[in-house]
Amino acid sequence: MAKTSIFFTLFFLSIFSNSIHANNELDSLLIVLEEEMLNQKKYDNLKEQRIDNLKKLKSDNNITLENQYFINNKIILEYEYYSFDNALFYIEENISISEKLNNNYFSKESSLKLAKLLAMSGRFKESIDVLNEIYRANIPRELLQEYYFNYQRCYSELNYYSIVKTTKQKYVNLFQAYKDSLNIEIAKLNPNSLHALALAEEHYRDKKEYVKALELNTKRLSQVKLGTRDYSMIAFERSYTYYDYLNERTDQKKYLILSAISDIKASVKDNASLTTLAVILFEEGYVDKAHKYISFSFDDAKFYNSQLRFLNISNILPLISKSYEKQSTIQKTKLKQSLIFISVLFVILIGLLFYIFDQFKKLKIARNKLKSANNQLKDLNNQLSYTNKDLKRLYEELSASDRIKEQYIGTFLNLYSEYINKLDVYRKMVVKHLTTNKTNALLEFTKSKQVIESELKLFYSNFDESFLHIYPNFVQDMNALLKDDKKIVVKKGELLNTELRIYALIRLGITNSSKISKILRYSVNTIYNYRVKNRNGAINRDEFENMVKKIP
Repeated sequence: MAKTSIFFTLFFLSIFSNSIHANNELDSLLIVLEEEMLNQKKYDNLKEQRIDNLKKLKSDNNITLENQYFINNKIILEYEYYSFDNALFYIEENISISEKLNNNYFSKESSLKLAKLLAMSGRFKESIDVLNEIYRANIPRELLQEYYFNYQRCYSELNYYSIVKTTKQKYVNLFQAYKDSLNIEIAKLNPNSLHALALAEEHYRDKKEYVKALELNTKRLSQVKLGTRDYSMIAFERSYTYYDYLNERTDQKKYLILSAISDIKASVKDNASLTTLAVILFEEGYVDKAHKYISFSFDDAKFYNSQLRFLNISNILPLISKSYEKQSTIQKTKLKQSLIFISVLFVILIGLLFYIFDQFKKLKIARNKLKSANNQLKDLNNQLSYTNKDLKRLYEELSASDRIKEQYIGTFLNLYSEYINKLDVYRKMVVKHLTTNKTNALLEFTKSKQVIESELKLFYSNFDESFLHIYPNFVQDMNALLKDDKKIVVKKGELLNTELRIYALIRLGITNSSKISKILRYSVNTIYNYRVKNRNGAINRDEFENMVKKIP
């Protein structure tokens, strides 16, 4: 029974650990994605430079029509997923060149490129019209694969978007027919080529053998690099397999993110990964990110001039935008309330600071009284009975002053740390508000953590000075409790370091690691590790912290 209990405990711990790792990985990937979104202009500029260099090659007056055709093909390849209108312009130019050259291969190749471009942008009827004008018998063998693939793509998409059953079934039949023809052509290829592997992967997916399908997908990914259109498509297909067939949402998001990153690096404007990711995040309640990603996708679709992407985005963009506006309104209201609260809190804090400084003055007076009492002891040895009474009274006053001292130092530190936390909340909320692009000047100010860092530095400085003013020998007394090789060395220019501040708070009666972490603004794990480290290095490990509490 005990062994079974241990087994299940370890099993669930393993699942929990894997879940945390997966979430951390997704968070890291999302950070990379948003960094690449900021770098989009850089990648686009590099693509524009490559295109400009190709266009310059055409400026040679002695260039032949055939060379113009080949250069145009390279330009089309750059524009294919970047700008529909520009890609269309150069394809039509190549069609004109092929007619002038009376070159059947050039003519068929350009027509197939036109059909592919029209299909990719959602213009399926126009694509099919172009394909129908191509005489099958005149197509060179090396172009047959592209010919069948374009037909298959058009009828696959028409089947997906059609709502009439009879029409839908017609598209299914045509899709299957062209798919069979395409399979015959691909079967002639190297079985390790991308096209052959893609066909095999689809075959295993249709047979519901998803493990084998993923193995082939992994093999395909190994043949391409992140930052290429091929990587984007293969990663997108993998995300589709993970969720639609295996119901693995985490892995789906991972490969959608990787696909989106690759699209941005490759300057692919005709993309679907980021839109799909935005929809998923919206369904999970991450409205801010969903709005950011769907807006980014909309700008790409607009730049590319893709009817298909506009259709997909238009179905979800209004809903996300409405939710985002509603959330922004709520955040604006909360921001106003927070500003009022912080202002009131600031006034209260100033008052408390004056009150605490007054208590420090009283502590100083009490210490002076103690010094005076000691001097009187030397002069009043002959009045022992009266001296004992005075000593008792002074001892009580000193104890009371120590209690006041510890109480108000703790109060001061808690209030000051809470103030820093509120300022940090203010900063974060203002940043969120400013992302609506309403107050740019305030956004630049609140992006900086300089205020928080300077306040935190001042807080540590005030704490060190105040504490050592009351316990001037604390560092030496603390080290006296530690082994020689474990003594704490304070760096030049510092009064206390993190370890000493932790034990300074323990000396003041604040022993809870969670409270200490909030005051010093470190993680609970960091506080715990420091405490364990110093306890292990103490001369008397078991009584170490109790002895710290008694440091005079």
